[in-house]
Amino acid sequence: MEKITAIICVLNEEKTIRNVILSIQTFSIVNEIIVVNDGSTDNTEGIIKDLKQQIDIIDINLPKNKGKGYAMAVGVEYATNDIIVFVDADQIIIPYNYVYQMVVEHLRNKCNMTLGYSTVNILSKEINPLKILTGERVLLKKDIEPILGRMKESRFGVETLLYLYYISTGKSILYTRLYGLKHKNKYEKTSLIKATKNYINEGLEIAYTSIILNHDLLFKYINCTSSKYYRKIKTKILYH
Repeated sequence: MEKITAIICVLNEEKTIRNVILSIQTFSIVNEIIVVNDGSTDNTEGIIKDLKQQIDIIDINLPKNKGKGYAMAVGVEYATNDIIVFVDADQIIIPYNYVYQMVVEHLRNKCNMTLGYSTVNILSKEINPLKILTGERVLLKKDIEPILGRMKESRFGVETLLYLYYISTGKSILYTRLYGLKHKNKYEKTSLIKATKNYINEGLEIAYTSIILNHDLLFKYINCTSSKYYRKIKTKILYH
């Protein structure tokens, strides 16, 4: 199997970042771990530097918060492998085989991007209406190199940007459910008021990224989804 670069972008996740990095280090298919610290103000940087003394990781510390999209793009620029796995830094329950599962499904289906999503139980049903915003994903470096500049400007709109870009350019997307994976939500990380404010700001950043910064991709996406062309590429959007 080809070697993989794992990129972990982190902002103030001192309670979870150690376990996340150590879990990625256990996968033999991952031969490069890049951790981008996006201007954390807690002890995240100290934990990363401590781990670097024990395991081989590339740590990139941004002095100021530049946004998730910027951190992801910088990680890609440092990556030496073509297959990249993005991993969220706020995981609290980490299935032992989830990275391997995503990569195997990605290679088996020969798709351009694989999105690994978790679910929440509502009325006895496991759902996730926001699958395209998942932080766990596998993709090819060469596929996103043309939009690294856009990614750097997108902040929390980066997942929406990637979705619009892939659909509008006819690239295939695979959704695979990661059983057992659980993240901390913002209400578990901070106060009610601050968490709500953060969710609102993220929503505004997603809208700004889609409508203002990348309106050309949005128009292409709309044209694709309403055309015979989309009906062809829709068969490439798979669920497992």
